[in-house]
Amino acid sequence: MNLLFLSLLRLKTKGVEKMKKLLVLFAGILFLLALSACGQKTQEDVVSDLDEKLEEMQGYKANAKMTLKMGTEPQSYDVEIWHKNPSFYRVNLRNSQKDQSQMILRNNEGVYVLTPALNKSFKFQSEWPQNSSQAYLYESLVQDIMEDKSATFKETEKHYMFETKTRYQNHKMLPVQEITLNKKDLSPVSVKVMDPDRNALVTVEFSSVKFNTTFDKDAFDMQKNMTGAQLEVPVMAQERDGSFAVKYPTVQLDGVSLTEEKEVKIEDGKRVVLTYEGKKNFTLLQEKAEVVQTSLVSKMINGEPVDLGFTVGAITGNSVTWTYDGVDYMLASKDLTPSEMAMIARSVQGTAVKE
Repeated sequence: MNLLFLSLLRLKTKGVEKMKKLLVLFAGILFLLALSACGQKTQEDVVSDLDEKLEEMQGYKANAKMTLKMGTEPQSYDVEIWHKNPSFYRVNLRNSQKDQSQMILRNNEGVYVLTPALNKSFKFQSEWPQNSSQAYLYESLVQDIMEDKSATFKETEKHYMFETKTRYQNHKMLPVQEITLNKKDLSPVSVKVMDPDRNALVTVEFSSVKFNTTFDKDAFDMQKNMTGAQLEVPVMAQERDGSFAVKYPTVQLDGVSLTEEKEVKIEDGKRVVLTYEGKKNFTLLQEKAEVVQTSLVSKMINGEPVDLGFTVGAITGNSVTWTYDGVDYMLASKDLTPSEMAMIARSVQGTAVKE
């Protein structure tokens, strides 16, 4: 009898010990799951962190490569971005293959678009860059994320990825973007701006981002930046014959076609006038850009700067003007919306395409 009692006691003790081990194992699993859950952030958490970062950020310097697939061949640009809180900007866009360079400056005097090779400066009284998406400006990307309540979010081992609507003037052509951020410091890694079929037409890849950097007192001075830029891209010599290759829009509107191409002789060469007619009418003028030989004087523009990707132009209620590869362009229409004008202007680049 005593022997049976001892045997039952041993079995009961072993069961308790086994149960204790199982409980310890289960508690450990719950602890690991809790730790794992604590390490993952929700979309709301990341948006809140981004908001806090903007509040604390004094400025930054960044370098990126921007690739455009608007024409027949992709074109790439090196972009150098400076931002000093709250509203000073310096964005330098360079196409090394064509020696193209353009700079957007914003300081206390206003917004400037500089074209060093032509010794030209245009001045705007504008709210740029707050009035539109800017794929290479960090705070603009954060604003797009924060304002789009339907933005989607996913997390990888090293990155946070958001898909948001854009605020471009031609948002119908470029309605959505994918923004990838570094988990470690929330710095931008890449941006893909896509068309309605989700083809990436604009890609920005950041190679370096340094937050809270310091700037010289005159870092955003217009004259200093123009002089510095002209050391890299000298002022062009004025070509005597004024010849250039005519470009045609690669974007076609339904019910609109090229009805006339006319060449007009002007003092320094020629002006080409393309007339498009149909459901909506517009005219596209092209002529060789004039190099300013006198001292730099900023021309006041009654309009807004518009980012065309390959260059920065000026847009008004019924026209878009821009300069690219030594040629001046003006697209004018009483029928097109500003969004449609920007969309067509973006497509007038690369290899010439005629209907």
